[in-house]
Amino acid sequence: DDCTQAGLSFIGVSFSVLTPKGNPYSYQLCDQYPMESLIDRDYDYVMSMDEDGWLVGGGYKPFDYSGKMPYIDSSHTELLRIGSIDPTYGGTSIEQVYTAVASITFPPFSIFPEFVKGGGGHHSDSGDDEVPSCDVTLIVSVVETYEDGSSYSSYEVFLDNLFDAMDAFGGGPCMDDHDTDPHVSMARGVKFKSSYHQQQYFYKVNLEVAVWQAMYPKGVVIGSTSSAAFPPDRASYNRKKVGFGNLYFFYDRANITKAFLPNRDLSSTESYYASFYTNGGYSNIASTVTKIPFDYSGSGSGDNDQYYEHNPYAWNAQMAKHDMTDGWDLPPNCGMEGETFFGIPLSRSSDSKLTSSSTFQNQFDFDPLCDRNFTYMMKFGTNHGWLVGEQIGNGAGSIVDKDTAHIPIFYTGTTNEAMGGMSLSNLIKVAKSLDFGVLYIKPAFVFQDDDGSIKLQFEADANSA
Repeated sequence: DDCTQAGLSFIGVSFSVLTPKGNPYSYQLCDQYPMESLIDRDYDYVMSMDEDGWLVGGGYKPFDYSGKMPYIDSSHTELLRIGSIDPTYGGTSIEQVYTAVASITFPPFSIFPEFVKGGGGHHSDSGDDEVPSCDVTLIVSVVETYEDGSSYSSYEVFLDNLFDAMDAFGGGPCMDDHDTDPHVSMARGVKFKSSYHQQQYFYKVNLEVAVWQAMYPKGVVIGSTSSAAFPPDRASYNRKKVGFGNLYFFYDRANITKAFLPNRDLSSTESYYASFYTNGGYSNIASTVTKIPFDYSGSGSGDNDQYYEHNPYAWNAQMAKHDMTDGWDLPPNCGMEGETFFGIPLSRSSDSKLTSSSTFQNQFDFDPLCDRNFTYMMKFGTNHGWLVGEQIGNGAGSIVDKDTAHIPIFYTGTTNEAMGGMSLSNLIKVAKSLDFGVLYIKPAFVFQDDDGSIKLQFEADANSA
């Protein structure tokens, strides 16, 4: 059998946290690692990122200055990529995954933080006038423990049992045939203000990881004393204590649909470390850690990379149209990025109960332009699928976004006045002051641009407003 639809569903560990500056609907599933300490939410070092921004540290609240979509915290490490959940295309159904995992047992696994690294540049790392971009990733490892005198670690036994169970219950060829190297994707397409800012950022966050290593010299079981319910659209119903050592099925990175519980409670030692941070142990340890005891050089973290510095005066207006999967260079006196823009909304009401969308037009139905059956395409390059509204239960496991169809007209950037932006209230005043008539538009053709995005080109009637 062949896999004809790449997918994003997986089994993994969640590092999600609920923070005051993040999305209020984020889960608190990790009491051990304050992931918000690793992100640069205030743009002290970072200039710009892809449209998703920080994937860890609490998510984004609505109307964030950056204009990022208000997603909940989706931080995690994959253990097994299930891929497509549509058996028609070689995938494994959700029911098969649930049944397979329920047929095996596993102990609580401890997770050890290794280091934060950069690297994996996107489309803007070759031009002389452009700032290079990179991904930011926290490398972690699953601690190998041995029980009952076994020659194989508990994690190795779990993986063997998991693969056997998936095969027994009809796992499809889209599922990986090996476990995933544990890591937490923190942000993609990151552009720093300069190589100096990049070096300072990676030093700061790796010093924080050094504190975590000192807190948990043999790793720690991830979990929380908070309550939660899954999936996110049912998060307020039948909430139960999260507990410790859970594994989760992620339909997509933003949607946990089921928790799998370990086969035993924590030992006294495991319990001590699992509650160490919430019991106030962090400050005492942090005050003693002044050096980074591990080597994070050679990881693209700015330690020995070429010198660069953003030159805002090389900016031109064409740069406002940028690859949304990458960071972008900013104009003079602009201290942070922003996704805000003036445009024409073309969205229609969505069936999704996770993220609803409004109907702004009834003239165009974009669904016939989508290849939802994967007749022509193989996969998407990001966690997002069709931006004109993704279907609930789509086999690829793309994030179920609301319909965000639009025609951008003018990019205004951040709404943070202190960083060179225009406030949302002032933007509204500007829009209200404009005198314009009826604008007539018509669709011209569908094409794929240099960034790999599929777009519908519109034309405007020259005689209209």
